[in-house]
Amino acid sequence: MDRCRNLEDVLEAIEKACLRSGRRKEEVKLLGASKTVPAQVIERFYRCGLRSFGENRAQEFVSKHETLSHLNIDWHFIGRLQTNKVKYLIGRVSLIHSVDRTSLAEEIQKRASRAGTVQEVLIEVNVGNEESKGGVSADGVKSLLEHVISLPNVKPLGLMTIPPYRENSQEVRPFFTKLRELRDKLEEEFKLSLPHLSMGMSNDFEVAIEEGATIVRVGTKLFGERS
Repeated sequence: MDRCRNLEDVLEAIEKACLRSGRRKEEVKLLGASKTVPAQVIERFYRCGLRSFGENRAQEFVSKHETLSHLNIDWHFIGRLQTNKVKYLIGRVSLIHSVDRTSLAEEIQKRASRAGTVQEVLIEVNVGNEESKGGVSADGVKSLLEHVISLPNVKPLGLMTIPPYRENSQEVRPFFTKLRELRDKLEEEFKLSLPHLSMGMSNDFEVAIEEGATIVRVGTKLFGERS
């Protein structure tokens, strides 16, 4: 597999989606969703020019973070997060995408405060109300955001979602629209800037960009099918 070619193809698709929606390509960050991807493959993509990678499991992340410490990688955490795993992330990841409950926000506050840092986060919203997925309900976002804002060492930067999977990516569009509208409403209500919408994966990232995504989490289209 030509790693650099895959990266170029995805970047080209991002650029085209931006053109279609009157946006600049600089407004969208490509995050390599690197769950189960070996460290040496991540390094190859880094050499091709990809700088940001998102991990789903704390232990796997810690191992890769250590192995690849010689590279200036912008690490994100994008998976469901247990409170007892927060300690592995603070000071190592620039953004946690999956804050979905007050107990998790409290733990991030405690650990970030101890480390003398401010941890940037996104609130994960379960826009499709799927029981199998994490995320706070659309109705619960407001009170969770209110709580996060009150924590001095936790800084909310926007929202994240994993919508229901659809073969036809156009069918996912309403979920992305819903997240963007929810963000706009919260910004207005709280008089707060929430610049990021983390939405869109390999199957639907182009539609997500058309609906305002600022971070797309692409795995398969970059790294191939997971074994």
